[in-house]
This record gives sequence, structure tokens and C-alpha cells, in this order.
Amino acid sequence: MYATPDDPRSRGAGDPGPAGRPSPSAPATLPVILAGFLALPMSMSGAGVAVPRIGADLGAGGAAAQWVVTGYFLTASALMLVAGSLADVLGRRRVYRLGALVYAGGSLAAALAPTIEVLLAARVLTGLGAAGVMASGGALLAAAFTGPARSRAFAAMGATAGLGLALGPSAAGWMVDALGWRLGFGIFTGAGLVLLTGTLAMRESRATTRPRVDIAGASVLAVGLAGLMLAVSQGPSRGWADPLVLAAAGAGVVGLVALVPVERRAVNPVLNLALLRRRRFMGWLLAAAAMAFGYGGVLAFLPSYLQSPVGHTAGSTGLIMLLPTVPMMLLPTLAARLVNRGVGPAALIATALLVLSAGNAWLSVLHPDVGIATLIGPLLTVGVGVGLAAGIIDAQAMNQIDTDHAGMAAGMLNTVRGGANALVLALFGAALVGLLTLSLGEAGLAGRVATGNIPTTGAGTLAGHLTDAWRVALLALAALCALAAVITGLLVRTTGSRTGAAGARRPVPARAGTARPGSGPGSRPADR
Repeated sequence: MYATPDDPRSRGAGDPGPAGRPSPSAPATLPVILAGFLALPMSMSGAGVAVPRIGADLGAGGAAAQWVVTGYFLTASALMLVAGSLADVLGRRRVYRLGALVYAGGSLAAALAPTIEVLLAARVLTGLGAAGVMASGGALLAAAFTGPARSRAFAAMGATAGLGLALGPSAAGWMVDALGWRLGFGIFTGAGLVLLTGTLAMRESRATTRPRVDIAGASVLAVGLAGLMLAVSQGPSRGWADPLVLAAAGAGVVGLVALVPVERRAVNPVLNLALLRRRRFMGWLLAAAAMAFGYGGVLAFLPSYLQSPVGHTAGSTGLIMLLPTVPMMLLPTLAARLVNRGVGPAALIATALLVLSAGNAWLSVLHPDVGIATLIGPLLTVGVGVGLAAGIIDAQAMNQIDTDHAGMAAGMLNTVRGGANALVLALFGAALVGLLTLSLGEAGLAGRVATGNIPTTGAGTLAGHLTDAWRVALLALAALCALAAVITGLLVRTTGSRTGAAGARRPVPARAGTARPGSGPGSRPADR
């Protein structure tokens, strides 16, 4: 089995001492990590606002310009698990520092890019840096905090990331309008340098052993994840039978299938397959995916509906989309406090996902004349569900593994979130287009209507069809979140074992002469 974070056997270099007592560098570590989890999600969610202006300035078509967003997202999502595993071996502060430097360099190159090709390369580089910052950032928190302090730290991280994700489009819109897209990227260069400087106050943390880097596993995993995410992100726009989509999907499947034998032979695998047999850890991964599904579609597609057919301006749409931000900022800390005071994490995450389900179902009151007053309730409810879930998922997932694997676990959490976001964006958009095609009988027109480009002729009828498609999609998301609430609650529940603070499993004494928990080829999880 794996040792737990509170087990003295599980402490890596730079880890805290007695359970619940933060490391000496913890007060300096937390604000730097939070700054990263504010800036990077803003960069991820806000770049889409600049796409039209970038396309016009650099003479790029819409498809090419859209890769400014896709290139960053795919690179970051595909490499987070690799970055997290490397951080465990090479040092989490070192990988965080290198990630911040690469992120700053990529942002600067994007700001100065003379052509769309250079800009796309710069965004890929920025995504590479983001993977290092986000994966090692979660691992640094896991190493610096234990017990209730860890729950509070990860709750703050969840609230900050949600805030950055929600504020991204509004902040990016202001920067593009007031400063231009080049200076908008330039500002994130400064953010990367701030993170780089902040690492000077951090304490290094790594696994207790320094094995060789699993280059083969890292390469196969990166190809597999990148291929699948590329296929999912491009399928709706290019068609699922497009040669690029099929080739990407094929490469992704082959890569992930080949990963299993590669990792079984690796001395220090980049993905320890034993993690995937841990029931409670997999339950928290499912919760992370369900949270992304329950909020991602609304965040990405609702703004276009509010502008057309509803008729809100871009400014008022931005204000409406800030409604979920309030509970997303306030409730993560409350959720962590509830767990620290004895509320069961299984019951709390199930409640959070059920609230998220209710918010999506309530949002089906959408209609072409909907007012802000009607939207306040459902959007706040969605925010409550996300806020409660974000406050406990990371800390509880980290409590299921030993600190030596903190980077791997943090990378896996962020990879699951990235994959779920890519999937919900693809499926939600495809569902709208598919439902509209059934009702309108014309795929081209359905695609235009789904994105808010509604012709004036027959606008009322087309708006009605779009609204019907939205309601079906929202109710499907509500059902999915409700199902995930039940399954997650069953997976993460504690059965017949004692638990410590914040839901962490209490350590089981090792027998003399046994191998380090979780490191041997025959190791087994304790809660299968």
C-alpha cells in the first residue's frame, strides 16, 4: 500500500515534520502558489477574447488564430502529469522555477511575435511553462502542509484558480481593448517573472530517492494525451472523420495502450499504475472531472447565447458571468473548514455535485428574453456547487498518496481537469450543433446558430430552436453530475478504517524489512 502524508515514512526532502505542522517555508510558499493559480487560469480562459484581433493584425484565418488558445491548452494539459512526475524526482521548486521562466519567455515571445507561426510556437512554449508551474505548485503545497492546514491551503488554491478562470475573459477583454493584445501577453510575462522571484523564498522538496527519469514513459504518455486531446478539440469543427482527427485519435490510443507495458517495466514510472487501483483516489479524480463538466459548458458557451439571441452587450454579459464567481471565491474555505470539523468528505462532495446538477437543471429556464434576475439563482447555484467541490478535491486526493508521489498526483489531477474541459467543450458544442441539425435539417445553418450567428430572417424561430437545444444539453449535464455524485460518494467513502484530520487515512505500521510503500512492483493499494 501507499503510505499516507502523515506517515513519517512518506516524507520526502523538504516535507513538514509532525502531522499538521507546516514546514518553515510554508508561509512564503502559499502566496507564490496562489499567484500562479490566479495568473495561469486567467491566461488560459482569457486568450480566446483576443483571437479576432490577432487574426486581423497578423492576417491569419479564424482556424489558425484559434490555435492561439488550442496550442496553449493542449500543451499544458498533455504535459502536466509528466511535469508533476519529473518534479518529484528533480525537485518541485526547481520545476516550478523552470516552468515560471519558460512561461515568462513564452509570453514575451507571444507579445513580440511578427507572424502567426511565431505566435503559435510561443503559445506552445507558454503552455509548457504552465504545465510545470501548475503541477509542481500543487505538489509544493502537499509537501509544505499536512492535516487541517493542508485542507485550508488547497481550499485557497481552488478558490484562486476558480477566480482566475472566471475573471480571465473579462480581464482579457479590458486588456485587449485598452492596451492591445501584444501588451496583454506582455503583462503575463511580468506575472511569470513574479513567480520566478517568489521561488527564492521557497524550500526545495522532492522524493526521498533520486531514481532515473522515465524518459520512455514520459514520451509515450505525452504523445498519447496530446493525440487524444487534439482529436477531441478538433473533432467538432473539422469533423470526426477528418484525417487529422483520425490520425490524432489513433496516435493517442496507441500511446496510452503502449504506456501500460512501458510503465510496468520502468523502475521509476512517470505514471505509477498502482495509483489507478486506489478506489478513493480515483473517486476524487472523477469528482474533478465532474466539476469541470458541470461548469465548463456554461462558462464557454453561455456568453454567446446571452449576446445572441438574448441581446445583452459584451459588457453586461461579462458582468452576468461573474455571478458564479462569488460563491466560487467564498465557499472553498468553508468546505475545508467543514471537513476539518468532522463533516465527511464523501457526503460533502456528493452534495456539491448534486448542487451543481441542480444549478444546470435550473439554468434550463433560459429563453430569448431572459433577464438578469432570472439568471441570478441558477448561476449562483452552479457557483456554489463548484466552490464546495473545489475546496476539498485536491486536498482529499493528496491525502490518499504518500508525499513522494505528490507531483505525480497533482499532475494527474490537472490532467484530468484539462481533459474533462477539452471533452466538455467538444461535446457541448457538438450536442448543440447536432440537436439544431435535427430540427433545422441543415448542418451549416445549425453551426452558425449554435455560435450565436443567427440570421435576421426567421430569427425568432431559430432562437427558439437554439433554446430547445440548450435545454436538452443542460438537462443532460445535470443528469451526468447527479450520476457522478452518487458514484463519487460511493468511491471515496471510508469503509472500516480509521481516519485522521481532513479525511486522511491513518498510517498502518510497516513490518520490519518491508519495502517502501508503493514503490515495489508488487505493491497494492489499501482501499481497493
